[in-house]
Amino acid sequence: MAGSSLNALAESHSDWLFDGVDPSADMLKLAEQTASAHSARIRLHHGYIESAPEGPFDAATSLLTFHFIPSDQRLQTLKHVRQRLRPGAPFVVAHISFPQAEPDRSLWIARHVAFGASEGSDPTQMAQSRHAIATKLAILAPDEEEAMMREAGYSNVSLFYAGLSFKGWVAYA
Repeated sequence: MAGSSLNALAESHSDWLFDGVDPSADMLKLAEQTASAHSARIRLHHGYIESAPEGPFDAATSLLTFHFIPSDQRLQTLKHVRQRLRPGAPFVVAHISFPQAEPDRSLWIARHVAFGASEGSDPTQMAQSRHAIATKLAILAPDEEEAMMREAGYSNVSLFYAGLSFKGWVAYA
């Protein structure tokens, strides 16, 4: 749910200020509602990373969104985030990432869909979900993710989370 991570961080850190960026006005509205108890410490920006304030920020997160950024825009997006961070500031990113060589890619997509499906799910719907993941998401292999973060100028890139097809890294500006 949009704003859940923002709300959780705001609840855990009452002295932090937050800026959130999203290209979807609907997601921003939902985030505003979800984190409304902390609205005095949150600024939301409609657009992409270029719409974010220049910073410098003490940290950044991107949770469950990078697989929606087209592959040809990923490196530039990573660089824009890094430019807004203080030197040494952490960047936490988590999203779908699994091997891209066949047959592993198709196997991971099938696993991803099967894990999210309820018992008795419509096989046609499951096939549509597999097709959508295969064609609409920009998924990279974990080693490609790490290499791209290093290319964008991050250091000490390390995997801290792996659950099924979701991976999470922390890297430093």
